[in-house]
Amino acid sequence: MQYAIDATDETPVRSGDIRIHQPEDFDGMKKAGALSASCLDMLTDYVAPGITTAQIDARVREFVLDSGAVSATIGYRGYRHATCISLNHVICHGIPSEKVLKNGDIMNIDVTVIVDGWHGDTSRMFFAGEPKVKARRLVETTYDAMMAGINVVKPGATLRDIGAAIQKIAEGAGFSVVRDFCGHGVGRLFHDAPNVVHYAEYRDRFAGVQRAPLTELKEGMFFTIEPMINEGKPDVRMMKDGWTAVTRDKSLSAQFEHSIGVTKNGCEIFTKSPKDLDRPPYAPAK
Repeated sequence: MQYAIDATDETPVRSGDIRIHQPEDFDGMKKAGALSASCLDMLTDYVAPGITTAQIDARVREFVLDSGAVSATIGYRGYRHATCISLNHVICHGIPSEKVLKNGDIMNIDVTVIVDGWHGDTSRMFFAGEPKVKARRLVETTYDAMMAGINVVKPGATLRDIGAAIQKIAEGAGFSVVRDFCGHGVGRLFHDAPNVVHYAEYRDRFAGVQRAPLTELKEGMFFTIEPMINEGKPDVRMMKDGWTAVTRDKSLSAQFEHSIGVTKNGCEIFTKSPKDLDRPPYAPAK
């Protein structure tokens, strides 16, 4: 994998090279990340049984517009919504609809905003009412797995180290790591190199052992870590809408996502909640 210095190009294109950002670029990502995190904070006292996922999406759309920002997902490859809301057995890219939330539902709400050209990409799990014990444990484990991956990030570590840390937590709790989707480079581009898989290795029945790349992390890299963890098997089924991915065995799935930047001695989380509401259950945002 090659690395590219990202200096003053305002309209980069995905080249396959990993961008090495400059110190001033961290300020842009912090601003975008803080807004996307504040958007999810706003939802902590709104998500509840009886509302629809379309109502949640409308509230996010309004928040982003009122903040003077742009939703990165509206119009992206034809997508028409300000969020992806993945409910219960939906792994990712769930489309907001008139579906009414029921007590015990769990869901991932994924938001990406653009502020001054920088993308703040983040997601969290939310509970509608009181989830079942195993659903709560799945959500807690997924958050812990994401943070374990983040905690190994520093110059000289590798993408495989991130995957190994995530896989250890998830599989140690009896859950499985989704392999079909991954984190990604982020910055002035929504999706950029590198791909950040959330495993170290696994055995595919057709292709044999598959291993995460040993790409070395360098100061100035920006990317997301966003593990999707399933209650059952890791297998994915795509719905006919071309977006929604669900668990093939209809088991529950959970996901958290942060955007981070590699620093001299570790990393900075751009999308950390300003109100420390990074994981449920959430106290109402004030």
